[in-house]
Amino acid sequence: MATDAASAGQKRKKKVHPVDQVPPVGKMITLGVQHVVAFYAGAVLVPLLIARAIDLDSEALTMLITADLFTCGIASLLQAVGIWKIGVRLPLLQGITFATLAPVIKIANDHGGGRVGLQTVYGAVIAAGLFTFLIAPFFAKLIRFLPPVVTGTLIAIIGICLIPVGAGDAVSDPDTHIHDSSNPRWVLYALGTIVLIVLMQRFLRGFMGTIAVLLGLVIGTAVAWLLGDTGFEIVGEASWVGFTPPFAFGWPRFDIVAIVSLIVVLLVVAVESTGSVFATGEIVGKRIKKEDIAATVRADGLATMIGGSFNSFPYTAFSENVGLVRLTGVKSRWVVAAAGVIMILLGLLPKVAKIVECIPAPVLGGAALIMFATVAVVGIQMLTSVDFTDHRNLIIAATSLAVALYVQFSQSSGPSQVIDVDGNVVDTPATPGVDQAMPNIFLQIPFSTGITMGAITAILLNLLFFHVGRKGPAVAGAGSITLDEVNEMSLEKFRETFGHVVQDVDWVLDRAYAQRPFEDLHDLRSAFQEAMLTGNDAEQLELIQAFPDLGAEDESGEMAAVDHVALSQLDEAEHQNVVDLATAYREHFGFPLVICAREAERYDRVLRNGWSRMDNSESSEKSFALIEIAKIANHRFDDLVADANPLTSARFGRRPDLS
Repeated sequence: MATDAASAGQKRKKKVHPVDQVPPVGKMITLGVQHVVAFYAGAVLVPLLIARAIDLDSEALTMLITADLFTCGIASLLQAVGIWKIGVRLPLLQGITFATLAPVIKIANDHGGGRVGLQTVYGAVIAAGLFTFLIAPFFAKLIRFLPPVVTGTLIAIIGICLIPVGAGDAVSDPDTHIHDSSNPRWVLYALGTIVLIVLMQRFLRGFMGTIAVLLGLVIGTAVAWLLGDTGFEIVGEASWVGFTPPFAFGWPRFDIVAIVSLIVVLLVVAVESTGSVFATGEIVGKRIKKEDIAATVRADGLATMIGGSFNSFPYTAFSENVGLVRLTGVKSRWVVAAAGVIMILLGLLPKVAKIVECIPAPVLGGAALIMFATVAVVGIQMLTSVDFTDHRNLIIAATSLAVALYVQFSQSSGPSQVIDVDGNVVDTPATPGVDQAMPNIFLQIPFSTGITMGAITAILLNLLFFHVGRKGPAVAGAGSITLDEVNEMSLEKFRETFGHVVQDVDWVLDRAYAQRPFEDLHDLRSAFQEAMLTGNDAEQLELIQAFPDLGAEDESGEMAAVDHVALSQLDEAEHQNVVDLATAYREHFGFPLVICAREAERYDRVLRNGWSRMDNSESSEKSFALIEIAKIANHRFDDLVADANPLTSARFGRRPDLS
């Protein structure tokens, strides 16, 4: 007996969550390589674009790429393996975030460009990373100020502001990097790369489809090599093994404008990371807690500080690899840890960096255009969940986008070279931007980049329209009633405000009211659900009888309940079929047929569902009716509540980019 108990206890101890399971070494390495391949194009794209935009020399670009891969590996180990309260311990591969691309280029060029400009960049990266690390415990509280209208707008702005960076490379000479939009060969390289990526996305399946961008870069570079527009001579000159030491470009310089610019952007990046964590948690079947979000943000902050010290940039979870976890079903975080180790090893191989450096600018630009436009579309997808019939949301999104683009297209630029229509190289002078028109440094900060100004505008407008002058979150009245006000309501006012949720049945409202004070929105919602369950048979029958017949209309021909709007597009014959069903049901059972029409995908399913229930007993039908009423009440509650749960919205906001 004792032996059996010990054996059972041992079995219980051995049971671990799939996230924590360690696959065999060979399988783990193979799956880790797969993550690296899916991730690689996005990983090296940022340093390549930065290097070309700030006019870095070839040796410096090699250092950037090796440093990037090395610190990507460290960042991934921090997030997947974790130490202390740092790292969420989920299969999240970390990479340089695209959100910081435009600000980094702007900061570097404003402070001398090239290697000198990177010193100010790294000072800002280290300081912003430290700030991110320190605010981690408070971030879950701050996220309520970043609902979908803010985060969706910001992600769309990031993508739109980055598109010109890819467009610049798409018309650049591969050798000189001088802009030459008149050369059809460079245009064909860019467009050809785009066509290749699109066709591979269309016709390749599974894992091959996930690396379409990488394959597009490889094929585009191979074509350029065959046509003599690129070569690999520099690969032979590079060492097999090498290490880029910390602060290889000199000690960091700390500039307040640069630091604040990156802090604002990293707040947005933290929201992106939060979305990735919740999405991954759902994929692997692990509940995400506030402590997990804090651990995620701490890891991002520490990785960013390490990145700034080791000549790299801010980090976040790569959505491509979140999608790969869903695609493969491999949930182990140790696979991502293996990928992190592989990237560290790649970061010690300068020849690998030199191969990447050989990608022609137009090929890289074509791939970048697709990736940045995808970021913009993801933001637009997030905005589809926003209620734009509320003019406040419309003003927030429209104004933020307008201001961001105004600043972006009015940015200062350093001197550059272009090729005119006659084939001559022309020097273009530096042009001051709107930030230079500001009278002092503090006003220059928000106008430093379009992304920064868009973020500040969206956050401030959201505060103005939804938070200023309120106590607690908005929970009712289209955002005009706060939770504190609900807790202070009289019974009469409570009935007036929430009566529609339960068809103005007083006993449900009174029992929900008795559960005050409500700590949060969840408590308020639960109060109605629990109240309905506590009714006796007579009370529950009263609740069912209060609902209109399915398909019922008022004198003007409008549906008697908003829950039946899904049936409002039927023709006369179809509507009559619904009415006949509801009439027969009431005659048979003595109470109305209640179906949550919002959840019925098609009219015929409503009919099939209703007629099939005619054979049930009366007690069963009462139970079915109460279940449908609970669904209807839940939908009505969501309609009544405005902007009350931005954390949930932010949590699922990034899902579209995983498909």
